[in-house]
Amino acid sequence: MDKLSIAGLIVALLAIYLGFSIEGGAIGTLFELPAFIIVVGGTMGAVLLQSSKAQFSHAMSLLPWIFTPPKFDIDKGIDDIVEWAQQARESGYLVLENVAMDVEDRFVNKGLNFLADGIETEQLITSVELDLELYREHSLRSARIFESMGGYSPTIGILGAVLGLIQAMSNLSDPDMLGQGIATAFVATIYGVGFANLIYIPVANKIRAIVHQQTMYREMMAQGLIAISQGENPHAIENRLSAFRLQE
Repeated sequence: MDKLSIAGLIVALLAIYLGFSIEGGAIGTLFELPAFIIVVGGTMGAVLLQSSKAQFSHAMSLLPWIFTPPKFDIDKGIDDIVEWAQQARESGYLVLENVAMDVEDRFVNKGLNFLADGIETEQLITSVELDLELYREHSLRSARIFESMGGYSPTIGILGAVLGLIQAMSNLSDPDMLGQGIATAFVATIYGVGFANLIYIPVANKIRAIVHQQTMYREMMAQGLIAISQGENPHAIENRLSAFRLQE
């Protein structure tokens, strides 16, 4: 559980609540269902229009990362690579086929199987680099979906404000309807700007940071697998990969 993400969300919402309350505002006035429907529904519709089904689904599947991000243990990864290098030197590459059966990471699993199959080093390098690049681009496109939400939301909030004012202007003789229209107008603007800057854009940046961290981890594992393919000494491999500890 990422306690920092939870704390950040709580601090942001609490700051808004306290600031509004100190000025004498009633928190209940910030809850307007029509404004919520306009802003959230409009933002979601715009993003669905620009996205493919597969990319949108993938973006939604990354949302749990905000509070439960995947873990990338650099030290364990280095230890695993060194152990696999030692096994390969002692028993041959074929032993890595059994090792691969216990590795859950699809990228590392694929690399180990390539080594067990006796693939040439150049082919291994080409394959892992392509996998890394495609994975990184696919995941960053998913992060950009939330970034797009952050771009659309304020504009649709303004659209909600205009709709609220239209309603208010058409009911000047009815104080209740006039107040409702003005409330929708201002709250829609708050929702548009608030959701963009408190949710959508931070989520996009968080996912982008996790993708970068995961890419660095897999780059380390790829360098280790390539070194094993080249028959390097396990101790030399460990020294080379230790530089990745600085990236944590």
